[in-house]
Amino acid sequence: MNRRKFIQNTSAAAAGVTILNFPVFGKNAPSNKVVLAVMGVNSRGSYLAKSYASLQNVEVAYICDVEDHAIQNGLDALKDAPRKPTIVKDIRELLKQKDFDALLIAAPDHWHTPAAIMGVQNGKHVYVEKPCGQNPYEGELISQAYLKYGKHIQMGNQRRSMPTLMEAANLIKQGAIGKAYFAKAWYTNNRQSIGVGKVIPVPATLNWDLWQGPAPRKDYKDNLVHYNWHWFWHWGTGESCNNGTHEIDCCRWFLEAEYPTKVTSAGGRYAFKDDWQATDTQVASFEFGGDKSIAWEGRSCNNYPVEGESRGFIIYGDGGTLVNDGGGGYKIFDTKNKLVKEAGTDVKAEANNLVSSTGNLDLYHFQNFVDAVRGDAKINSPVTEGSKSVLLCHLANVAQRTGSVLHCDPSNGHILNNEEAMKLWKREYEKGWEPVV
Repeated sequence: MNRRKFIQNTSAAAAGVTILNFPVFGKNAPSNKVVLAVMGVNSRGSYLAKSYASLQNVEVAYICDVEDHAIQNGLDALKDAPRKPTIVKDIRELLKQKDFDALLIAAPDHWHTPAAIMGVQNGKHVYVEKPCGQNPYEGELISQAYLKYGKHIQMGNQRRSMPTLMEAANLIKQGAIGKAYFAKAWYTNNRQSIGVGKVIPVPATLNWDLWQGPAPRKDYKDNLVHYNWHWFWHWGTGESCNNGTHEIDCCRWFLEAEYPTKVTSAGGRYAFKDDWQATDTQVASFEFGGDKSIAWEGRSCNNYPVEGESRGFIIYGDGGTLVNDGGGGYKIFDTKNKLVKEAGTDVKAEANNLVSSTGNLDLYHFQNFVDAVRGDAKINSPVTEGSKSVLLCHLANVAQRTGSVLHCDPSNGHILNNEEAMKLWKREYEKGWEPVV
Protein backbone atom coordinates (compact mmCIF):
# COMPACT_ATOMS: atom_id res chain seq x y z
CA MET A 1 0.00 0.00 0.00
CA ASN A 2 1.49 3.39 -0.91
CA ARG A 3 1.30 6.27 1.52
CA ARG A 4 -1.07 8.40 -0.60
CA LYS A 5 -3.55 5.55 -0.95
CA PHE A 6 -3.24 4.83 2.77
CA ILE A 7 -4.02 8.40 3.80
CA GLN A 8 -7.06 8.49 1.51
CA ASN A 9 -8.37 5.16 2.76
CA THR A 10 -7.62 5.93 6.38
CA SER A 11 -9.62 9.12 6.42
CA ALA A 12 -12.77 7.46 5.17
CA ALA A 13 -12.59 3.86 6.26
CA ALA A 14 -10.49 3.61 9.39
CA ALA A 15 -10.86 6.91 11.17
CA GLY A 16 -14.26 7.97 9.90
CA VAL A 17 -13.12 11.53 9.21
CA THR A 18 -12.13 13.58 6.17
CA ILE A 19 -10.16 16.74 5.62
CA LEU A 20 -13.41 18.67 6.08
CA ASN A 21 -13.50 17.77 9.74
CA PHE A 22 -10.46 19.91 10.44
CA PRO A 23 -10.24 23.67 11.00
CA VAL A 24 -9.99 26.08 8.09
CA PHE A 25 -6.27 25.50 7.66
CA GLY A 26 -6.85 21.77 7.24
CA LYS A 27 -5.10 18.81 8.74
CA ASN A 28 -1.73 20.52 8.74
CA ALA A 29 -2.87 23.46 10.86
CA PRO A 30 -0.48 24.05 13.79
CA SER A 31 -3.36 23.49 16.19
CA ASN A 32 -3.68 19.92 14.90
CA LYS A 33 -0.03 18.91 15.27
CA VAL A 34 0.43 15.80 17.40
CA VAL A 35 3.82 15.62 19.09
CA LEU A 36 5.10 12.24 20.24
CA ALA A 37 7.81 10.53 22.27
CA VAL A 38 8.85 6.92 21.68
CA MET A 39 10.11 4.61 24.43
CA GLY A 40 12.14 1.65 23.21
CA VAL A 41 13.56 2.14 19.71
CA ASN A 42 15.75 -0.85 18.99
CA SER A 43 13.44 -2.59 16.53
CA ARG A 44 9.65 -2.25 16.62
CA GLY A 45 9.99 1.15 18.29
CA SER A 46 12.10 2.50 15.43
CA TYR A 47 9.40 1.32 13.05
CA LEU A 48 6.77 3.08 15.17
CA ALA A 49 8.81 6.28 15.17
CA LYS A 50 9.27 6.26 11.40
CA SER A 51 5.66 5.28 10.70
CA TYR A 52 4.10 7.87 12.98
CA ALA A 53 6.44 10.57 11.67
CA SER A 54 5.16 9.80 8.15
CA LEU A 55 1.59 10.73 9.12
CA GLN A 56 0.30 14.21 8.35
CA ASN A 57 1.20 16.83 10.93
CA VAL A 58 2.74 14.33 13.36
CA GLU A 59 6.15 14.93 14.89
CA VAL A 60 8.42 12.73 17.00
CA ALA A 61 10.08 15.06 19.46
CA TYR A 62 11.80 12.55 21.76
CA ILE A 63 13.20 9.05 21.72
CA CYS A 64 13.85 7.21 24.97
CA ASP A 65 16.08 4.17 25.27
CA VAL A 66 18.75 2.83 27.62
CA GLU A 67 21.10 1.31 25.02
CA ASP A 68 23.30 3.32 22.70
CA HIS A 69 22.93 1.16 19.58
CA ALA A 70 19.15 1.19 19.96
CA ILE A 71 19.22 4.97 20.22
CA GLN A 72 21.15 5.10 16.96
CA ASN A 73 18.52 2.88 15.35
CA GLY A 74 15.88 5.39 16.45
CA LEU A 75 17.86 8.30 15.08
CA ASP A 76 18.42 6.48 11.79
CA ALA A 77 14.69 5.78 11.49
CA LEU A 78 14.00 9.51 11.79
CA LYS A 79 16.89 10.78 9.69
CA ASP A 80 14.53 12.14 7.03
CA ALA A 81 12.07 13.67 9.49
CA PRO A 82 11.97 17.50 9.62
CA ARG A 83 12.59 17.50 13.37
CA LYS A 84 15.61 15.85 14.96
CA PRO A 85 14.43 14.13 18.15
CA THR A 86 15.89 14.82 21.57
CA ILE A 87 17.33 11.79 23.37
CA VAL A 88 16.26 11.11 26.95
CA LYS A 89 17.39 7.83 28.48
CA ASP A 90 15.31 7.83 31.68
CA ILE A 91 11.54 7.58 31.15
CA ARG A 92 10.96 9.44 34.43
CA GLU A 93 12.87 12.43 33.09
CA LEU A 94 11.15 12.21 29.72
CA LEU A 95 7.69 12.42 31.26
CA LYS A 96 8.59 15.68 32.97
CA GLN A 97 8.67 17.32 29.55
CA LYS A 98 5.55 19.34 28.80
CA ASP A 99 5.94 19.75 25.04
CA PHE A 100 4.59 16.44 23.72
CA ASP A 101 1.13 14.91 23.58
CA ALA A 102 1.53 11.16 23.60
CA LEU A 103 3.94 8.40 24.56
CA LEU A 104 4.50 5.38 22.30
CA ILE A 105 5.78 2.36 24.25
CA ALA A 106 7.75 -0.40 22.53
CA ALA A 107 10.04 -1.30 25.43
CA PRO A 108 10.17 -4.89 26.78
CA ASP A 109 6.95 -6.35 28.20
CA HIS A 110 7.78 -5.76 31.86
CA TRP A 111 7.79 -2.03 31.12
CA HIS A 112 4.45 -1.78 29.31
CA THR A 113 2.04 -1.22 32.17
CA PRO A 114 4.36 0.75 34.50
CA ALA A 115 5.36 3.13 31.70
CA ALA A 116 1.77 3.53 30.48
CA ILE A 117 0.56 4.39 33.97
CA MET A 118 3.38 6.90 34.40
CA GLY A 119 2.44 8.38 31.04
CA VAL A 120 -1.22 9.05 31.77
CA GLN A 121 -0.34 10.27 35.27
CA ASN A 122 1.82 12.90 33.58
CA GLY A 123 -0.95 13.99 31.23
CA LYS A 124 0.11 12.00 28.15
CA HIS A 125 -1.98 9.83 25.87
CA VAL A 126 -0.40 6.39 25.46
CA TYR A 127 0.03 3.90 22.63
CA VAL A 128 1.41 0.67 24.12
CA GLU A 129 2.47 -2.33 22.10
CA LYS A 130 1.05 -5.72 22.97
CA PRO A 131 0.84 -7.21 25.48
CA CYS A 132 -0.52 -4.39 27.61
CA GLY A 133 0.82 -6.06 30.76
CA GLN A 134 3.41 -8.62 31.85
CA ASN A 135 0.85 -10.46 34.00
CA PRO A 136 -2.95 -10.49 34.57
CA TYR A 137 -2.78 -8.00 37.45
CA GLU A 138 -1.18 -5.39 35.20
CA GLY A 139 -4.04 -5.67 32.74
CA GLU A 140 -6.36 -4.60 35.53
CA LEU A 141 -4.03 -1.79 36.61
CA ILE A 142 -3.64 -0.27 33.16
CA SER A 143 -7.41 -0.43 32.62
CA GLN A 144 -7.95 1.39 35.91
CA ALA A 145 -5.46 4.05 34.84
CA TYR A 146 -7.29 4.52 31.54
CA LEU A 147 -10.58 5.09 33.36
CA LYS A 148 -9.09 7.30 36.07
CA TYR A 149 -6.90 9.77 34.19
CA GLY A 150 -9.03 10.52 31.14
CA LYS A 151 -6.28 9.94 28.59
CA HIS A 152 -6.35 7.54 25.66
CA ILE A 153 -4.49 4.25 26.06
CA GLN A 154 -4.54 2.22 22.86
CA MET A 155 -2.93 -1.20 22.62
CA GLY A 156 -1.03 -2.34 19.55
CA ASN A 157 -3.51 -4.96 18.34
CA GLN A 158 -3.42 -3.41 14.88
CA ARG A 159 -5.97 -5.68 13.25
CA ARG A 160 -8.73 -3.83 15.11
CA SER A 161 -8.20 -0.91 12.72
CA MET A 162 -7.83 -2.75 9.41
CA PRO A 163 -10.90 -1.80 7.35
CA THR A 164 -11.25 -5.27 5.82
CA LEU A 165 -11.30 -6.94 9.23
CA MET A 166 -13.65 -4.32 10.66
CA GLU A 167 -15.93 -5.17 7.75
CA ALA A 168 -15.53 -8.90 8.37
CA ALA A 169 -16.33 -8.58 12.08
CA ASN A 170 -19.52 -6.70 11.23
CA LEU A 171 -20.52 -9.36 8.69
CA ILE A 172 -20.12 -12.08 11.31
CA LYS A 173 -22.21 -10.11 13.78
CA GLN A 174 -24.88 -9.73 11.09
CA GLY A 175 -25.03 -13.50 10.62
CA ALA A 176 -22.89 -14.06 7.52
CA ILE A 177 -21.93 -17.52 8.81
CA GLY A 178 -24.96 -18.03 11.03
CA LYS A 179 -24.23 -18.42 14.71
CA ALA A 180 -20.47 -18.15 15.24
CA TYR A 181 -19.44 -20.54 17.99
CA PHE A 182 -15.82 -21.66 17.53
CA ALA A 183 -12.60 -19.94 16.49
CA LYS A 184 -9.16 -21.35 15.78
CA ALA A 185 -5.96 -19.33 15.51
CA TRP A 186 -2.31 -20.14 14.89
CA TYR A 187 1.20 -18.70 14.72
CA THR A 188 4.30 -20.41 13.30
CA ASN A 189 7.97 -19.47 13.15
CA ASN A 190 11.42 -21.06 12.91
CA ARG A 191 13.19 -19.46 15.87
CA GLN A 192 16.60 -20.88 16.72
CA SER A 193 18.12 -21.83 20.07
CA ILE A 194 19.14 -19.00 22.41
CA GLY A 195 21.82 -21.19 24.02
CA VAL A 196 22.92 -21.08 27.63
CA GLY A 197 23.76 -17.58 28.73
CA LYS A 198 26.86 -16.58 30.66
CA VAL A 199 26.95 -13.91 33.35
CA ILE A 200 29.23 -11.20 31.98
CA PRO A 201 29.90 -7.53 32.76
CA VAL A 202 27.17 -5.22 31.53
CA PRO A 203 28.16 -3.67 28.19
CA ALA A 204 29.20 -0.04 28.44
CA THR A 205 26.49 0.82 25.92
CA LEU A 206 23.65 -0.39 28.18
CA ASN A 207 22.11 0.99 31.38
CA TRP A 208 21.12 -2.40 32.81
CA ASP A 209 19.49 -0.89 35.90
CA LEU A 210 17.11 1.26 33.84
CA TRP A 211 16.50 -1.61 31.41
CA GLN A 212 15.24 -3.72 34.33
CA GLY A 213 13.23 -0.85 35.78
CA PRO A 214 10.18 -2.34 37.55
CA ALA A 215 11.55 -5.92 37.51
CA PRO A 216 13.53 -7.23 40.50
CA ARG A 217 17.23 -7.15 39.74
CA LYS A 218 19.01 -10.02 37.98
CA ASP A 219 22.56 -10.51 36.75
CA TYR A 220 23.22 -9.57 33.14
CA LYS A 221 23.67 -12.51 30.78
CA ASP A 222 24.90 -12.48 27.22
CA ASN A 223 21.71 -14.00 25.70
CA LEU A 224 19.02 -11.60 26.97
CA VAL A 225 19.24 -8.27 25.15
CA HIS A 226 17.80 -7.29 22.71
CA TYR A 227 15.21 -9.96 21.93
CA ASN A 228 15.55 -13.17 23.92
CA TRP A 229 14.08 -11.69 27.10
CA HIS A 230 10.73 -12.62 25.49
CA TRP A 231 11.26 -16.25 26.56
CA PHE A 232 12.09 -15.57 30.22
CA TRP A 233 9.14 -15.28 32.63
CA HIS A 234 10.93 -12.60 34.64
CA TRP A 235 10.56 -10.09 31.80
CA GLY A 236 8.66 -11.68 28.95
CA THR A 237 5.38 -13.44 28.33
CA GLY A 238 6.17 -16.18 25.79
CA GLU A 239 4.83 -16.60 22.28
CA SER A 240 1.19 -16.55 23.36
CA CYS A 241 1.43 -12.90 24.38
CA ASN A 242 4.17 -12.00 21.93
CA ASN A 243 2.22 -13.07 18.84
CA GLY A 244 -0.84 -15.06 19.86
CA THR A 245 -2.37 -11.85 21.20
CA HIS A 246 -3.20 -10.67 17.67
CA GLU A 247 -5.20 -13.62 16.41
CA ILE A 248 -6.67 -14.52 19.80
CA ASP A 249 -7.90 -10.94 19.98
CA CYS A 250 -9.54 -11.31 16.56
CA CYS A 251 -11.21 -14.55 17.62
CA ARG A 252 -12.64 -12.95 20.74
CA TRP A 253 -13.70 -9.88 18.73
CA PHE A 254 -15.47 -11.90 16.03
CA LEU A 255 -17.17 -14.23 18.51
CA GLU A 256 -18.17 -11.29 20.75
CA ALA A 257 -16.72 -13.22 23.68
CA GLU A 258 -15.76 -11.55 26.94
CA TYR A 259 -14.10 -13.43 29.83
CA PRO A 260 -13.52 -17.21 29.79
CA THR A 261 -14.99 -19.81 32.09
CA LYS A 262 -12.34 -22.48 31.46
CA VAL A 263 -8.74 -22.43 30.16
CA THR A 264 -6.38 -25.30 29.37
CA SER A 265 -2.93 -25.52 27.80
CA ALA A 266 -0.64 -28.26 26.51
CA GLY A 267 2.90 -27.93 25.22
CA GLY A 268 6.48 -27.38 26.27
CA ARG A 269 9.98 -26.36 25.29
CA TYR A 270 10.57 -29.18 22.83
CA ALA A 271 12.86 -28.02 20.04
CA PHE A 272 16.02 -27.15 22.01
CA LYS A 273 17.54 -27.55 25.47
CA ASP A 274 18.62 -24.07 26.44
CA ASP A 275 17.68 -21.11 28.65
CA TRP A 276 14.31 -20.56 26.95
CA GLN A 277 11.72 -20.90 29.76
CA ALA A 278 8.43 -20.43 27.91
CA THR A 279 6.90 -22.97 25.55
CA ASP A 280 8.00 -23.21 21.94
CA THR A 281 4.96 -25.38 21.24
CA GLN A 282 1.59 -24.63 22.79
CA VAL A 283 -2.04 -25.50 22.18
CA ALA A 284 -4.39 -23.48 24.39
CA SER A 285 -8.16 -23.56 24.60
CA PHE A 286 -10.61 -21.08 26.05
CA GLU A 287 -14.25 -21.79 26.79
CA PHE A 288 -16.89 -19.11 27.24
CA GLY A 289 -19.80 -20.75 29.02
CA GLY A 290 -21.40 -23.52 27.03
CA ASP A 291 -21.73 -21.91 23.62
CA LYS A 292 -18.37 -20.50 22.44
CA SER A 293 -14.72 -21.50 22.46
CA ILE A 294 -11.34 -20.51 21.02
CA ALA A 295 -8.26 -22.64 20.30
CA TRP A 296 -4.76 -21.28 19.63
CA GLU A 297 -1.75 -23.20 18.31
CA GLY A 298 1.69 -21.67 18.61
CA ARG A 299 4.81 -23.23 17.09
CA SER A 300 7.85 -21.04 17.58
CA CYS A 301 10.34 -23.50 16.11
CA ASN A 302 8.45 -25.21 13.28
CA ASN A 303 7.03 -22.97 10.61
CA TYR A 304 4.95 -25.44 8.61
CA PRO A 305 1.90 -23.34 7.68
CA VAL A 306 -1.76 -23.85 8.51
CA GLU A 307 -4.18 -23.25 5.63
CA GLY A 308 -1.11 -22.19 3.67
CA GLU A 309 -0.41 -19.28 6.05
CA SER A 310 2.21 -18.69 8.73
CA ARG A 311 -0.43 -17.13 10.96
CA GLY A 312 -4.16 -16.47 10.87
CA PHE A 313 -7.54 -17.44 12.29
CA ILE A 314 -10.77 -19.20 11.31
CA ILE A 315 -14.28 -18.48 12.59
CA TYR A 316 -16.74 -21.38 12.42
CA GLY A 317 -20.51 -20.97 12.46
CA ASP A 318 -23.59 -23.09 11.87
CA GLY A 319 -24.07 -21.32 8.54
CA GLY A 320 -20.53 -21.15 7.18
CA THR A 321 -16.88 -20.31 7.86
CA LEU A 322 -14.61 -17.27 7.70
CA VAL A 323 -10.89 -17.77 7.01
CA ASN A 324 -8.30 -15.05 7.64
CA ASP A 325 -4.98 -15.00 5.79
CA GLY A 326 -2.84 -13.72 8.69
CA GLY A 327 -3.20 -10.08 7.64
CA GLY A 328 -6.23 -8.10 6.53
CA GLY A 329 -7.66 -10.55 4.02
CA TYR A 330 -10.54 -12.94 4.54
CA LYS A 331 -12.77 -15.43 2.73
CA ILE A 332 -16.29 -16.51 3.67
CA PHE A 333 -17.56 -19.97 2.73
CA ASP A 334 -21.06 -21.40 3.00
CA THR A 335 -21.95 -24.77 4.57
CA LYS A 336 -20.99 -26.54 1.33
CA ASN A 337 -17.56 -24.82 1.46
CA LYS A 338 -18.40 -22.66 -1.54
CA LEU A 339 -16.67 -19.26 -1.54
CA VAL A 340 -19.34 -16.58 -1.21
CA LYS A 341 -17.30 -13.48 -0.34
CA GLU A 342 -13.66 -12.46 -0.39
CA ALA A 343 -11.66 -9.38 0.52
CA GLY A 344 -7.91 -8.98 0.32
CA THR A 345 -5.07 -6.52 0.73
CA ASP A 346 -1.79 -6.03 -1.06
CA VAL A 347 0.18 -6.97 2.08
CA LYS A 348 1.22 -10.58 2.74
CA ALA A 349 1.58 -11.45 6.43
CA GLU A 350 5.10 -12.53 7.44
CA ALA A 351 5.18 -14.26 10.82
CA ASN A 352 8.98 -14.06 11.12
CA ASN A 353 9.15 -10.31 10.43
CA LEU A 354 10.14 -8.96 13.85
CA VAL A 355 9.37 -5.35 12.92
CA SER A 356 5.88 -5.62 11.41
CA SER A 357 4.35 -8.88 10.24
CA THR A 358 1.48 -7.01 8.58
CA GLY A 359 3.49 -4.21 6.96
CA ASN A 360 1.85 -0.89 6.22
CA LEU A 361 -1.56 -2.16 7.32
CA ASP A 362 -0.39 -1.11 10.80
CA LEU A 363 -0.72 2.50 9.68
CA TYR A 364 -4.50 2.34 10.00
CA HIS A 365 -4.12 1.74 13.73
CA PHE A 366 -1.51 4.47 14.09
CA GLN A 367 -3.72 6.97 12.28
CA ASN A 368 -6.68 6.05 14.48
CA PHE A 369 -4.62 6.81 17.59
CA VAL A 370 -3.47 10.17 16.23
CA ASP A 371 -7.01 11.10 15.21
CA ALA A 372 -8.25 10.19 18.69
CA VAL A 373 -5.57 12.38 20.28
CA ARG A 374 -6.80 15.22 18.06
CA GLY A 375 -10.37 14.52 19.20
CA ASP A 376 -11.58 13.49 15.75
CA ALA A 377 -12.11 9.75 16.26
CA LYS A 378 -12.81 7.10 18.84
CA ILE A 379 -10.04 4.71 19.83
CA ASN A 380 -10.53 1.41 18.00
CA SER A 381 -8.92 -0.62 20.74
CA PRO A 382 -8.94 1.03 24.17
CA VAL A 383 -6.86 -0.87 26.67
CA THR A 384 -9.98 -1.89 28.57
CA GLU A 385 -10.83 -4.03 25.53
CA GLY A 386 -7.34 -5.10 24.54
CA SER A 387 -6.54 -6.26 28.07
CA LYS A 388 -9.33 -8.86 27.89
CA SER A 389 -7.58 -10.55 24.99
CA VAL A 390 -4.17 -10.34 26.64
CA LEU A 391 -5.69 -11.91 29.75
CA LEU A 392 -6.54 -15.01 27.69
CA CYS A 393 -2.87 -15.32 26.72
CA HIS A 394 -1.75 -14.89 30.33
CA LEU A 395 -4.25 -17.48 31.50
CA ALA A 396 -2.94 -19.92 28.90
CA ASN A 397 0.55 -19.42 30.32
CA VAL A 398 -0.67 -19.85 33.89
CA ALA A 399 -2.47 -23.08 32.95
CA GLN A 400 0.69 -24.32 31.22
CA ARG A 401 3.07 -23.40 34.03
CA THR A 402 0.93 -24.94 36.75
CA GLY A 403 -0.36 -27.93 34.80
CA SER A 404 -3.86 -26.83 35.79
CA VAL A 405 -7.26 -26.67 34.24
CA LEU A 406 -8.29 -23.12 35.11
CA HIS A 407 -11.87 -22.34 36.01
CA CYS A 408 -12.56 -18.62 35.81
CA ASP A 409 -15.14 -16.08 36.89
CA PRO A 410 -16.99 -15.08 33.68
CA SER A 411 -17.47 -11.54 35.02
CA ASN A 412 -13.76 -10.67 35.25
CA GLY A 413 -11.62 -13.68 34.29
CA HIS A 414 -10.30 -14.24 37.80
CA ILE A 415 -9.04 -17.76 38.55
CA LEU A 416 -11.30 -19.70 40.91
CA ASN A 417 -10.24 -22.15 43.64
CA ASN A 418 -6.62 -22.55 42.56
CA GLU A 419 -4.09 -21.02 44.96
CA GLU A 420 -1.06 -22.18 42.95
CA ALA A 421 -2.34 -20.54 39.78
CA MET A 422 -3.29 -17.33 41.58
CA LYS A 423 0.35 -16.93 42.65
CA LEU A 424 1.04 -16.11 39.00
CA TRP A 425 -1.69 -13.46 38.79
CA LYS A 426 0.84 -10.73 39.62
CA ARG A 427 4.56 -10.33 40.03
CA GLU A 428 7.03 -8.91 42.53
CA TYR A 429 8.43 -5.46 41.71
CA GLU A 430 11.75 -3.83 42.40
CA LYS A 431 11.38 -1.67 45.50
CA GLY A 432 10.40 1.87 44.53
CA TRP A 433 9.15 0.82 41.09
CA GLU A 434 5.76 -0.63 42.00
CA PRO A 435 3.07 0.68 39.60
CA VAL A 436 0.30 2.48 41.47
CA VAL A 437 -2.80 3.92 39.84
